[in-house]
Amino acid sequence: MSVPLREALKFWAKLGFISFGGPAGQIAVLHQELVEKRRWISERRFLHALNYCMLLPGPEAQQLVTYIGWLMHRTWGGVLAGTLFVLPSLFILIGLSWVYLTFGQVPWIAAIFFGIKPAVTAIVLHAAVRIGKRTIHNQALRWIALGSFLAIFIFNLAFPIIVIFAALIGIWGGKHYPEYFQQIASHKHSSGEHATALIDDHTPTPDHAKFSKKKLAIQSSTVLALWLIPFFALTLAFGWKTLYPQIAWFFTKAAFLTFGGAYAVLPYVYQGAVDQFHWLSAGQMMDGLALGETTPGPLIMVVAFVGYLAGHIQHLIGNSNPFWFGVLGACVATWFTFLPSFFLVLVGGPLIESTHGKLSFTAPLSAISAAVVGVIANLGLFFAYHVFFPHGLGGSISWISIAITLLAGLALFKFQKGVISVLTGSALAGLLSYLLASLLI
Repeated sequence: MSVPLREALKFWAKLGFISFGGPAGQIAVLHQELVEKRRWISERRFLHALNYCMLLPGPEAQQLVTYIGWLMHRTWGGVLAGTLFVLPSLFILIGLSWVYLTFGQVPWIAAIFFGIKPAVTAIVLHAAVRIGKRTIHNQALRWIALGSFLAIFIFNLAFPIIVIFAALIGIWGGKHYPEYFQQIASHKHSSGEHATALIDDHTPTPDHAKFSKKKLAIQSSTVLALWLIPFFALTLAFGWKTLYPQIAWFFTKAAFLTFGGAYAVLPYVYQGAVDQFHWLSAGQMMDGLALGETTPGPLIMVVAFVGYLAGHIQHLIGNSNPFWFGVLGACVATWFTFLPSFFLVLVGGPLIESTHGKLSFTAPLSAISAAVVGVIANLGLFFAYHVFFPHGLGGSISWISIAITLLAGLALFKFQKGVISVLTGSALAGLLSYLLASLLI
């Protein structure tokens, strides 16, 4: 028995509107819906696909959706599943970006964002712990995570280099100490054994998921055309050294050069958008991440916020309606960020399907998954620095931000509150601090 494409598309569309909580929350929702509730795919096959998607550069939750959609309903199934996962958040973020630029300087709205930023710090650190619990299950993987953290925190080592080292450790460890690099189903089952899944542990790989040189050539040429046509159209319309070709080229590099999912991509995007191109400020980047956390879809959709602000702000002077320039920037950033993700899943999927259960392949993936945890922890400290010391180490300390971060962390870790609840409470705390400060002045 198989799931009709129409029924699957209804679910993927629904998922695009309910997938809150960043990568960790989205993967948890996917596991609950697809593995435990609907039984479309087994635990082991789900984790095998997840580990591959965590290896790839780009947003792992969206890639996982694309992978499972492809496995169930061929190429179009994967493309439609991945697209429906992204579209709702693109439209929502365009609207929120416009509201942010139009009304963001209003004091009470600025106070809300002041309260949200510390919560984002707590959420990122919480994500590191959650992903760590799912992927790190022995001392060897803990050492890999710690080494990854120190490599990026102290030596500022590029993440692709960390991935290569982790993979090499996994290859060596898989041969000499295989017990430390076995895949373990880390999600807890609520009640006994589940029924057989549609794509079960030993279900044969469907014909469309087997490697074919012809399919590889067709898919590669199609994706190349989908990249070249809009890129050259933007270049002809605006000029080579103008904003939109820059956005297209930068986010193409981000899509291919940043590994470990959304949280690992963010430092790279921050460095380029804030420090290199000056499309937006550090504070605006933090606000964008907060908006990304409060909207459904992949967290990396913060690229739509970056693209919108870049287009809107650059065309603010001399244009009666910069909104549409912002929309173009958001769409360009989104297109060139996600196109490589579809390519990597559809081209790499047949190879991955031929390796499930093979330790020689899963061992390096397990090591890479552990390394990702260290990078995410570093990102949390990166944000904490900017929130706690808004004017640098030589400036004043924001004790209110520290207090909000601690309370947000308490809500997440001890009381297991959802991301939306924590962000709402932190926004109210920021607003309250503004009102109290107004009364005391």
